[in-house]
Amino acid sequence: MEPVVGRDSVLAQAWDVLSGGGVVQMQGPAGIGKTAVWRALVERAREENWLVLACAPTENEAGLPFAALADLLAPLAEHVAALPPPQRIAAQAVLLSATPDEPVDERAIGAATRALIAAADGPVLLAIDDAPWLDPPSERAVRYAVRRLAPGPSTLISVRSSGVAETPLGLDELPSPVTRIGLDPLGVGPLHHILYAHLGRSLSRPLLARIARDAAGNPLLAIELARAVLRLPQLPRPGDDLPVAASMHDLVAATLRDLPAETREAVRLAALLAAPNLRDLAAAGVPATALDAAEEVGLLTVDTRGVHFAHPVYASAVRAATPDGVRLRTHALLAATVADPDERARQLARSVVEPDAQVAADLEQAATRQRARGAPATAADLYDRSADLTPAAHADDRGRRVLAAIRCRFDSGDYAAAATAADGAIAQLAGDQLAEARLLRATVAWAADDLATAVASGEQALAAASSGSRLAGRIHAHICLFQDSPTPARDHAEAALALLDGSVEDRALLAGTLLNLFFHEVRAGLPARDELVDRALDLESGRPTWLGGTVPAIWWKGVDDHERARTRLHSMLRYATTGGDDAWQHEILTHLGETELLAGRFADAEQSITAALDLGRQLGTGLIGETWLAATLDAYRGRLEQAGAVAEAGLRHDDAWARRIHLQLAGFVALSAGRMRAAADAYAELADILDASGVVEPIALRFEPDWIEACIGAGDLDAARAVLERLRQRHTRLARPWTTLGLARSDVLLASATGEATDAPLAHLIAIRDATPPDVVPLDRTRCLLVAGIVHRRARRKRESRAALSTAVAEFTALGAAAFAAKAEADLSRTGGRVEAADELTPTELRVARLASQGRTNQQIADELFISPKTVEANLARAYRKLGIGRRAELARVIPAD
Repeated sequence: MEPVVGRDSVLAQAWDVLSGGGVVQMQGPAGIGKTAVWRALVERAREENWLVLACAPTENEAGLPFAALADLLAPLAEHVAALPPPQRIAAQAVLLSATPDEPVDERAIGAATRALIAAADGPVLLAIDDAPWLDPPSERAVRYAVRRLAPGPSTLISVRSSGVAETPLGLDELPSPVTRIGLDPLGVGPLHHILYAHLGRSLSRPLLARIARDAAGNPLLAIELARAVLRLPQLPRPGDDLPVAASMHDLVAATLRDLPAETREAVRLAALLAAPNLRDLAAAGVPATALDAAEEVGLLTVDTRGVHFAHPVYASAVRAATPDGVRLRTHALLAATVADPDERARQLARSVVEPDAQVAADLEQAATRQRARGAPATAADLYDRSADLTPAAHADDRGRRVLAAIRCRFDSGDYAAAATAADGAIAQLAGDQLAEARLLRATVAWAADDLATAVASGEQALAAASSGSRLAGRIHAHICLFQDSPTPARDHAEAALALLDGSVEDRALLAGTLLNLFFHEVRAGLPARDELVDRALDLESGRPTWLGGTVPAIWWKGVDDHERARTRLHSMLRYATTGGDDAWQHEILTHLGETELLAGRFADAEQSITAALDLGRQLGTGLIGETWLAATLDAYRGRLEQAGAVAEAGLRHDDAWARRIHLQLAGFVALSAGRMRAAADAYAELADILDASGVVEPIALRFEPDWIEACIGAGDLDAARAVLERLRQRHTRLARPWTTLGLARSDVLLASATGEATDAPLAHLIAIRDATPPDVVPLDRTRCLLVAGIVHRRARRKRESRAALSTAVAEFTALGAAAFAAKAEADLSRTGGRVEAADELTPTELRVARLASQGRTNQQIADELFISPKTVEANLARAYRKLGIGRRAELARVIPAD
């Protein structure tokens, strides 16, 4: 290891940060000594018994997929066997450089990387020298892992820069701040020690000072300047300028020129190999002794593992000094002699300039291997190069390779590049290949939430495809997914089912099509055909389809079968997490958040919604659904101002789905705030949009009971009756707990508003509530009590009213539905009467008083109970009055213990 002189303070600062679990970025120009400091810190971590995961990628290795990741994960190989199957296969493909039987999803490699690092015991150091040279697949896997490890490993990276460097791997987005440590130029004293260690001799102080000046304190440049000076026939006199070039590339080129021709050729061959080794060099005609002279002058070292340049700059300088013609011939020689097929493909890609059918075919095979190993971005570049080298007479082959490159870019998550490539392919291809390109463009648009482009491109793909073909069936299946309107979606689903041949590769597509057909039939108001779901689940065989896998859960949560929906979503979430599929995890977490919200499990809902929001930000999604859900939860908890702001912003979206859900939110916020006319108007607009789109049964939207309440509150009884009839029709088509409770609640409210007898409707309401299990739509069940209490109060049945409202307050409070709890308390206070004993405090008053007696502030109580500080103050005032006390300090004396 090189002596680390003049860097004591840097080493101490870096180790202090790493010891605290932090992130250190060493930065400075090439040759300043970053690698020496990096090696010293790695060695110290090993001496301290840390697990060190280290790699030092080079510029040439950036084209070798997973080369760096294999080095990083090697110390964790013993944990691979314990990984879930998709991650285990992915890790084996990385560590063994094997091509698996089935293609590896790149996302599974990221998930495996995370799982392996998380499995490590004790302190871990993730150390990457020259991090910007990480090969892209390794970079994505490490980026994925470090963003999802909490706490993450201590991390040490180095980057080449002349100023403030960009932080690789997204490390500046982590909770731990990045400590950037720049390496300053070294003075004459430290350079003396470094030059003596490398040259084996001392230089005069004046000469040393001039070398330090011309090298600007850069150790590597100082070494090469000193070597150049020592090659001169006579050393410069004091005061003379150094008669040598000050550019590193020029210095290395001069060193290379002084070497024997045989050595120059050998060094050039080594510099052009991604991982130079003696076997490949020997196959290319390099004798064993050819590198001796280069090793003697310090350009490189040779051992049984291979050939190692003393610094990456040396290899870069050798490549830069190689003329273009010589470079092409050298690449061709290596392509004909290297043993590794992927290295051969890499050399071929750089050695051919004219179309060549055989070279194009070899590159396609290499691309297919990289795609199977989970490196789609690398495969995409190889497919593109293969297409470029395909002769004009092989148009079908060229089109196939172009399409494969687009699919790889889509698989790697680079939607912008995939869209651009698809647009380029559309301009060049014809027939079924044009249809495939348009279908890919549609799929990319759908993934990027551009539904209008997805549908339009899908229809264009269908027009280009051969009529009645399996390809046409695939396109129909995708358009069914993209479509929001039930009628055309059903038509496309039926067409897809008629054309798909049922082969193994069609199973996922068929399952998704059946699920989407079921979904759109229900939305069109047709009876639910459960056999479609059963057939789809059978086709899935335990592997949920991305094309419609969430449909069963959407259906089950829509009919208030919370447990079944929850089980399906958790199963899918495990599957997506194991495979590292963030986009799918995001979708599933959003549905899970809504499921728990409907089930009244607000804490669980908040956890899933928060996770969905976090993933959505990482993925760069529009955050529409998860933000709406978070705002709906806010509204339930009484945070109407925040929820209203989200509703207002959401209504500015052009997307029909986004407008629908935010109209529902706007209506609920207005209803909760007592703005009945505004609520009724929002719900009316929502209904108009649904009717215009042909959606008869909006499975996830349950708004009619609130609309009826808003119409009654606004004095529009005719509208309330019309909406009640609409709700009855929904219930007749598809009876669910929420429609059953909503009808009973609405009947009581309308009867009370019109002066009709309420005894029978009230008795029916309570019977319906009692027949509904407490864990099924608990919020709806408790709202029935609220309505009963209000109607009893209006009929001057105070005892019945107080009983219903007191229970409602307790149940709303237990749920965390502060908005409804406050309303129930307000109505309870209107029943009159005086409560003298502490055990007659309302549940909310008792909880507030108990927390206050424990020393909580009003703000702390408000945060814990999800109510406003003003509500806390009002509850305390009522509690003081009921308890006969006048100040907070007396609460501990009169409030009973838990």
